[in-house]
Amino acid sequence: MNRTAVIAGATGLVGRHCLETLLGDDAYAHVVALVRRPLDVRHARLEPQIVNFDGLAESPARPCDVAFCALGTTIRTAGSREAFRRVDFEYVRSFARWAHAGGAETCVFVSSVGADPRSGNFYLRTKGEAEQAIREIGFRDVHLFRPSLLLGKRGEFRFGEAVGTPLFRALSFLLVGGLRKYRPIAAASVARAMVRAATASAPGMHVYHWPELIALDR
Repeated sequence: MNRTAVIAGATGLVGRHCLETLLGDDAYAHVVALVRRPLDVRHARLEPQIVNFDGLAESPARPCDVAFCALGTTIRTAGSREAFRRVDFEYVRSFARWAHAGGAETCVFVSSVGADPRSGNFYLRTKGEAEQAIREIGFRDVHLFRPSLLLGKRGEFRFGEAVGTPLFRALSFLLVGGLRKYRPIAAASVARAMVRAATASAPGMHVYHWPELIALDR
């Protein structure tokens, strides 16, 4: 295949693995990574493009087939709810619109378990609103990934994850039935599942939790 992928969030935990997986997949002849700072990755099929996400709507769209969005932060890192929403909603929506204008028919988005635009939880409501915005853009197929706790080495220290991850992993076997979607999962597994879902490219709306993510990564 001779597809072009665009990815936003390629320096994050899931995004790094997603970029690596894309570059190792012969289905993609060209990978454009929208970044805010230079990447430390070099590859013949990789084209880093430094952008200001605040002005992405004014940037000319690039021809592409598939959009991968792994943008995300935390309120603590962002510094405020407003700054968090700018990244996790406004940047996500702008990127999806930009990619769709470039011809992307498939959009793959890393969201969160529990995402719901009607949630009383600010974080989950923002994730749900981002999902809803993507749904409304007009992609032929949309793939919404809703992992729980992500496992992997981050570039930043998150106290809550450092404390909770060992406990979560030890007790994950207790999460059965409908609770399996809350099991922790390796970021690399999520990334591989994203690329495989996009390669299959089945029209429609698709939502993936832990069981579906594990199945895709087998």
